[in-house]
Amino acid sequence: MTDFVSTWNNESFLTYPVGPLGLIAMPGTEKMGEKVNSWLKKWRDHTEDSFAGDDIRTTPGVEREDFLVKVICPRFGNGEGKGMIRESIRGMDLYILCDPGAYNVTYNLYGMDVPLGPDEHFANLRRIIAATNGKAKRITVIMPMLYEGRQHRRASRESLDCAMMLQDLERMGVSNIITFDAHDPRVQNAIPTGGFDSIMPSYQIFKALLKNDKTLQIDKDHMMIVSPDEGAIDRNIFYASVLGLDMGMFYKRRDYTQIINGRNPIVAHEYMGNRVEGKDIFVADDIISSGDSIIELARELKKRKANRIFAAATFALFTNGLEAYDQAYREGIIDRVISTNLTYRREEVAEREWFLEADMSKYISYIIATLNHDRSLSRLLNPYDRLHGLLKRYAREQQEAGIRLV
Repeated sequence: MTDFVSTWNNESFLTYPVGPLGLIAMPGTEKMGEKVNSWLKKWRDHTEDSFAGDDIRTTPGVEREDFLVKVICPRFGNGEGKGMIRESIRGMDLYILCDPGAYNVTYNLYGMDVPLGPDEHFANLRRIIAATNGKAKRITVIMPMLYEGRQHRRASRESLDCAMMLQDLERMGVSNIITFDAHDPRVQNAIPTGGFDSIMPSYQIFKALLKNDKTLQIDKDHMMIVSPDEGAIDRNIFYASVLGLDMGMFYKRRDYTQIINGRNPIVAHEYMGNRVEGKDIFVADDIISSGDSIIELARELKKRKANRIFAAATFALFTNGLEAYDQAYREGIIDRVISTNLTYRREEVAEREWFLEADMSKYISYIIATLNHDRSLSRLLNPYDRLHGLLKRYAREQQEAGIRLV
């Protein structure tokens, strides 16, 4: 618990919570829900044991064995469904975990097993919110991968699904919406008076890389940040600024006369920036969908004689399977792919030698604990100081291990 305690040593929770804390893990988020629940119980035990003057134990409901609230979303044979909450949530500060990308969840439709798509997951979320019957004191939705987040702006005669979803949740009484690395955080303009936070997992992703590889030389002579496109510039500028590294950028030339799988196909990747020869390259993006563009980008960097290539993404979907990445790893095109466990992915991904996972359960528990006590999220939203501390620890570990860097 040392790391847990030090995280909050400057801002203890000697305050009354908004209400008894309740956590709902929607279908597809059960594993994450269990992990978050475990961290929340550790936090509760720490505060109760350490702060004798803290009267949160007098708040009704905090004596629960855990914070998870049992819910089910059964379906009728023709596909119609309903949401059911199996215990009282009256007066609770309720947090609902929802993963619209959990395609591993299925239901029976006319004798066929049908996977839940994003639309069905969002429908289940609405059903559970409706099932609260207005009895919860406050409702916060934690939707790590924002529903329809890739359809974030209108370009022609088309729907604006993400904005409609946010407005729908606000109308249903949701006070706060927490997401991670929104494709375009400006979508929050759809609910200008509602609570919306898009949180970057920069610290957790880079920590996972440094934990796995002790041979990195993080300086301008040996490492560089490269943005995969203009849309990812901000997150890569952040890494470059904090780490003190140079940054380059690719931009994608597209064929705007065609639409394939909903997008204009990429014709070529054009590079702008300093030389990458002999340097380790760190590339950060929000989503690896099929992953083809990242592999093509890595090949372009290798043509320019880059050294190792580390690709990071908040959400790694691998919609076209893993074979292309297996092949790229065997050929030495890509060394590591780092991603979070914020959305569902195939079980075999974690078994790949080239894949590193950044576990976000502890971070989510911090967010919930902070909001439950009505505290500011500012310290959690800005990982600048933690990344600098991480770099100092990394350098110390290299020195203690006697790792000689050229």
